[in-house]
Amino acid sequence: MTDIVIIGAGPAGLTAALYALRAGKSVLVLEKASFGGQINYSPKIENYPGFIQTSGAELADKLVEQVIEQGAEIDVEEVLSIRKNGEGFTVVSDGGEHECKAVIIATGAKHRRLHVKGEDEYIGEGISFCAVCDGAFYAGKEVCVIGGGNSALQEALLLSETSSKVTMIQNLASFTGEKKLIELVEKKANIDYVFNSTVKEFISQSEKIAAKVVNAETGEETEIAADGFFEAIGLEPENQNFADVAELDRGYVKADESCTTSTPGVFVAGDCRTKKIRQIATAVSDGAAAALAACDYIS
Repeated sequence: MTDIVIIGAGPAGLTAALYALRAGKSVLVLEKASFGGQINYSPKIENYPGFIQTSGAELADKLVEQVIEQGAEIDVEEVLSIRKNGEGFTVVSDGGEHECKAVIIATGAKHRRLHVKGEDEYIGEGISFCAVCDGAFYAGKEVCVIGGGNSALQEALLLSETSSKVTMIQNLASFTGEKKLIELVEKKANIDYVFNSTVKEFISQSEKIAAKVVNAETGEETEIAADGFFEAIGLEPENQNFADVAELDRGYVKADESCTTSTPGVFVAGDCRTKKIRQIATAVSDGAAAALAACDYIS
């Protein structure tokens, strides 16, 4: 029996593994996709303590190397469910069943995608999902924000402070975010908007990227070129498989800074839990808190 099974190998899960291992616990990390999670999409990271600049892939490699050196077992498996089993748990994956004393859910939250032609080609090479992370790379340049809710409005406001022009592309007839945010956006001279329009495709245009945009009312197709595009159409947690052991709130595992869930022995860390700020630094913080709580639980 493993002491702790960690579901997810992003910054939160790998930090949890590090802290649990250093506390003398045996750890199994299960990851269904890529080690490092969403940070692999960030070509440059400049807001993580201790690094003037690094790439998401480089940071992910260092995290994985560190926990393996400490003795973690890491397997590529998709977890299908968590089952209470006496005083412990059975974590069921597409690779088998794993018995453990405690579980840490660290599945993250993926950015909603447009799923249009050309999108995969430009992610990390002109298409981003985080103005806080990547906005500085477009200082003095033209950018587009896709979306019209609070996240998109906040991204546009942040980008407008450094970018020469921000164009917002919204599929509805108006913005859907808070009134105060809308008012702030409307006061910005360098923020423009295109309503009732959806992105059909991303293409290369000279040294820029262009979005083929279709107007829902007229059917007219136009091209909007920019140095960078920011998709801000929301996040998608992937926690439905754990609803039996962890109370969910709009898909996110309900938990505060203690990282404890509705089931004793099941903990949560990172972007997959209810929280306001989702950054690498806050994910790492959650990982440490969840691991120490899990160690206390099984000691």
